[in-house]
Order: sequence, then structure tokens, then C-alpha cells
Amino acid sequence: MNFLGVLTIFVTVLGIAIDGCNCKTVQFIFGDSLSDVGNNKYLSRSLAQASLPWYGIDFGNGLPNGRFSNGRTVADIIGDITGLTRPPAFLDPSLTEDIILQNGVNYASGGGGILNETGSLFIQRFSLYKQIELFQGTVELIQAKIGKAAADRFFQESRYVVALGSNDFINNYLMPVYSDSYTYNDQTFIEYLMETLKAQLKILHGLGARQLMVFGLGPMGCIPLQRVLSSTGNCQERANKLALSFNQGSSKVLDSLTKTLPNATYRFGDNYDVVNDLITNPHKYGFNNSKDPCCSFYNIRPALTCVPASTLCKDRSKYVFWDEYHPTDSANELVAKELIKKLGLMDGGAPSPAPAAIAPSPKSAHAHSPKSAHAHSPTSAIAPSPEG
Repeated sequence: MNFLGVLTIFVTVLGIAIDGCNCKTVQFIFGDSLSDVGNNKYLSRSLAQASLPWYGIDFGNGLPNGRFSNGRTVADIIGDITGLTRPPAFLDPSLTEDIILQNGVNYASGGGGILNETGSLFIQRFSLYKQIELFQGTVELIQAKIGKAAADRFFQESRYVVALGSNDFINNYLMPVYSDSYTYNDQTFIEYLMETLKAQLKILHGLGARQLMVFGLGPMGCIPLQRVLSSTGNCQERANKLALSFNQGSSKVLDSLTKTLPNATYRFGDNYDVVNDLITNPHKYGFNNSKDPCCSFYNIRPALTCVPASTLCKDRSKYVFWDEYHPTDSANELVAKELIKKLGLMDGGAPSPAPAAIAPSPKSAHAHSPKSAHAHSPTSAIAPSPEG
């Protein structure tokens, strides 16, 4: 072998050593029950749970897996279509640095919101500030494993999804048991949310997030719970107007941050119109029912969660809503495809079939190996949320 060949090999090997890893593009997901893939089932005192049948009946082996649906989440489906792996729950006991580098992490937590105080009635949940704090620990963990330069490259090339906000209204502002309901009016509460969200997205940018999508809210006044709590059975228009205001504010925040933060591409995914049309004209999209939950406890409303004693609708693919709060797999697929189109993520394609359910490791949560991603407890400057 000539000198040039030897030099080429040396430079290649040196480049691999400096880079630290041959990392692929993965997702980091922050959100609430619409994106939770199992974090809450490891929060033993949380009242926001999807750990009983019939949750997960159309996913993998049909057993509950922590998703608040009969099947996949919107983030699941978008990742499937765009070729990204499904990130496991942060609290999955089997999570390690190698898994993070190959699959990313999902920090979403049922009941969580943008505000720390949101969802406190659920006892345990991860607010967005808490999820960001956990992500900071992940960043430091990966830096320790592959070096800061390679870790910076890995996180800057990753994709980020932030999908929450409805709990800040439904399980905070619109409930008189929360102080925010009488501290603010509709306009000042939206301003409070936007200021908080903007600060949180800046922190994520500082931790490496460059390619980030924020999902907007649908017509939350039309979920079955809101309908059944109204005197007429119709959608609650105030909640829908708040969702529209949230979407407008979020879009402006993202435009501002994209213009001011270095190398940031922050995009807003607005799905309000298509979900509203789906609820108003379900037959247009192949659905039969957009008012009632598929999983309900006979005629007792609201049933709040799906339980083993609940009865299921005859055809789950024809219902927009799975339970009082959450859409079915079929509705999530429609929303995911609409977001892909609006965000220009790709030209098309079909989602891959749901794989075997993501099952937790049989090991106890206390039996982490030294290489476990949870063995690291970062010192964080981020104010922790009050959840337990």
C-alpha cells in the first residue's frame, strides 16, 4: 500500500475517533397524554394512567403499553412515515445510552402541561419544564459517553416535537379549583402561556434543539368530555376559541424564535381545521361517530377513562374518539398525515404497521445497570416542577 493509501486510512480512523459515534437522526418528544408512550405507567402515584385494558388493544400484542389510545400516537405515525424510529419512554427501565443514540427518547407525560401547576390533581406527571430538565440530563449523559463535540452534533441533527397545551386549559384554567382560573382572564392567560413556552423553547435551543415542531391544539371544546359536561351536548365554544388563540400565539412565538435563534428551524403544525372538519363531517373521512367515546362504561357519562369493565364500539376505525379525551388510532393517522402535508415533511407514503408493543423490561425499576440512562442525576439550573 502506498503512502497516500495509508494516510487516507489514518485520517478516516482519526475522524471516527474524533466524531465519537456514527449517530443516526432520532426524535426527542415532549408532550402530554396524546404523545405519552409509557412514562406515566412508571409514576406509581399518578392518576393519569393508560395501564388497563382496553388501552393498546390495536397496538402490537393488544396489551396496555402506556399510550392513551387503542393504537398509535400522532408522533408514532409521523415517525413511521418519515422513517424515524419510535423513541421509548424516558422511564422505561431498559433505556441506556446506546438506545438513546439509536432511538431518541420520549418524555411525554399524561396530564402534563406547559405550566408547572397544570394537572396537579393527577398527583404525578411531568410538566414541560420537568421534561426539559430530564432532557438536560440526557444531553449530559450522551456527552459523557461520546464526547461533547459528537454529542453536540448528534443533538443538533436530531428532530424535536413539542405537543402539549390542552391540559393547561382543561386541567387548569377552565377548572375553578386552580388559582389560574381566577388570576387571569382569557387574554392574559394566553399571554402567560406564550411567555412560558417561549422561555422553554429557548432552553431547548440552548441544549441543542435546532429542528423543532410544535403541534397546535385541535377543537378541545368538542372532545366527548366537554360535550357531555355542556348543557346542550354541543361543543363548548369558549374552549375552542382558546385553542385558536393558543395556536395563533404559538405560531407567532415560533416565527420570532426562528428569526432570532441561531440555526433554528422551528415550525408550527396547525391541525385545528382538519380536526374540526372531521368532527363536523365525520362521514366525509370514513368515520361514523365523532361525538361519543368508543370505549365507555355503558351509559354512564363521563366515564373519564377506559377500564376493563367498559364496553367497546363495534368498529373502532369508525370512531374519532377512543375515550372521553383521546382520539382513536384511525383519527390519529388522519391528523398525522395532515401535519406531514402541512409541514412538508415528505411527499407521501403509508405508515408502517404497528410493531410488537413496546414492553417494559422485566427488571425492577430499582435494578438498573451501571449503564442505565437513569443512573445520571444532573445538576440543573432549570426550576423543577412540583410533581412528585
